[in-house]
Amino acid sequence: MKKRRLINVSKVTYYAIEKTKDFQTTVPDEGAVDLTMEMLADGSWKTSKFKKMNVKTDGKGVVGGYLHPLLKVREEFKRVFVELGFQEMKTNRFVESSFWNFDALYQPQQHPARDAHDTFFMKEPQFCREIPQEYMERVKKTHEQGGYGSIGYRYSWDINEAKKNILRTHTTAVSSKLLRQLAVELEQMKNEKEFKPRKFFSIDRVFRNETMDKTHLCEFHQMEGMVIDRNLSLGDMIGLFSDFFERIGITQLRFKPAFNPYTEPSMEIFGFHPQLKKWTEIGNSGMFRPEMLEPMGLPKDITVLAWGLGLERPTMILYNIDNIQKLVGSTVPLKDTRSNPIVNLSKKK
Repeated sequence: MKKRRLINVSKVTYYAIEKTKDFQTTVPDEGAVDLTMEMLADGSWKTSKFKKMNVKTDGKGVVGGYLHPLLKVREEFKRVFVELGFQEMKTNRFVESSFWNFDALYQPQQHPARDAHDTFFMKEPQFCREIPQEYMERVKKTHEQGGYGSIGYRYSWDINEAKKNILRTHTTAVSSKLLRQLAVELEQMKNEKEFKPRKFFSIDRVFRNETMDKTHLCEFHQMEGMVIDRNLSLGDMIGLFSDFFERIGITQLRFKPAFNPYTEPSMEIFGFHPQLKKWTEIGNSGMFRPEMLEPMGLPKDITVLAWGLGLERPTMILYNIDNIQKLVGSTVPLKDTRSNPIVNLSKKK
């Protein structure tokens, strides 16, 4: 009958409950659980009955304190820079003047990157307090009339435009200040033979009025680097990048010629994203133009290799993340931060 599905087999369990000597109709009073401020204030703790506690048992495990993947990769990048002999620049100013962010870099005032749809302008304070007068005049003349092998941009340079405060769009504003400071030091020494090659880097946040998508944010991290020496070439720059990225585990690189107002030649750096299965731009680079360096007071034979690399996109490549909003933002699950590897970089042997 079971095979013919004429009956169903079911199991029923019965329990028999009997009273014991410990049976009670009321819940026993085990005493107060916590010692409160009120008990201490009125002295009732002296006569209160407290629940017995096992002070020898292990407490609940502590969770939290996990490092975000960006922090892990940032520390690894910093370690690589230090291994290569770089010094870290101070980048503790998010607000910069347009002069140091754009004009000092030989970027014309009518450049599209200086429009409100690309840059965040400050309402208060709207303008910076001061700009070095003598240096500003040289920058103005270079923009308007040219010099140092250039004919300039042939427009009327406006100091009010240069004084506008912005949220820095790149940490190159820090590099321009440092180069100017280095030029002043060389002028004070009055001896070009005293010059020593220098290498600097920084990793900090920058801000751009971007349309957010899988690979773009309005606020992100930029790694800035500079090598300052005599008679450097484009080959030196490519060799440096290849060595740097190999040390952090990115070996599939492409270099594409590009245009920047303040570097010539210029190159965009692309890395292959294994999950997106496409080449993703991870940085921009070039050699600073004479129109930028010589008005600062640097000698003509000094060359500066410079580059800006994003931190988020290399992290996406290293951790196989296909959307930047899965890496940064309020929608990122905390469990992902806890479960990510301690480090996910292939170190060069």
